[in-house]
Amino acid sequence: MKKLIINADDFGYCKGVNYGIIEAHTDGVLTSTTMMANMPGFDHAVELHQQHPDLGIGVHLNLTTGSPVLNHLKTIVDTEGNFRNQSYYKGSFIIDQQEVYNEWKAQIEKILAAGIHPTHLDAHHHANLFGDFNDIYFKLADEYNLPVRNNFNNQDPTRRTTDGFVYTMETALQSEESLTQLFATHTTVEIMCHPAFLDKFLLASSSYTYPRTEELDLLTHPTTKELFNRQNKIELATFKII
Repeated sequence: MKKLIINADDFGYCKGVNYGIIEAHTDGVLTSTTMMANMPGFDHAVELHQQHPDLGIGVHLNLTTGSPVLNHLKTIVDTEGNFRNQSYYKGSFIIDQQEVYNEWKAQIEKILAAGIHPTHLDAHHHANLFGDFNDIYFKLADEYNLPVRNNFNNQDPTRRTTDGFVYTMETALQSEESLTQLFATHTTVEIMCHPAFLDKFLLASSSYTYPRTEELDLLTHPTTKELFNRQNKIELATFKII
């Protein structure tokens, strides 16, 4: 049986995102999410997790949005103490990698302290691909014995991850043919998504807003649910299978 993980990023961002993710899980095909430990919706997300324990929850390691969990950081924050914008990392930059490691570890520990046992790691804005940060990403995955999102060129057969990773949910869930095509050369695939209801905080703080409602609609649409009901070769799963 092929395994498909449909994972929503940004759990904990704000209430609008949190409620959208839960809706996509309870009334749709979403199986997994990754949590942001540093954002204002974190406590609300923890409460929702307690009500919906079947939703797989990983850690969405953050370096580009909001303020860090730790204090007294210097190279990964701006003059206001907030994380640097992701555009900062698109040119040459100087960062203390120990600060990245310490902050990401603190984010994992905060989620563990909330009573959540993470299923895997991934990174907000794919920050693990900035500079040499993938090495930190792998180091933490090994320390906590967790799988990771396969958004890199996986040349290590011992690395715990899915065979495939898909950015474009709309294309992948278009039809039975497109769904089957995902597994032409893979047995496990993750689809990334960002479902949400829009609230004031999300509208004011994110450049990716209205498309989140379209993603929520697709994940909960009867046609999408029927796509999985009428086939028996692909099973919806979480990162616990990895």
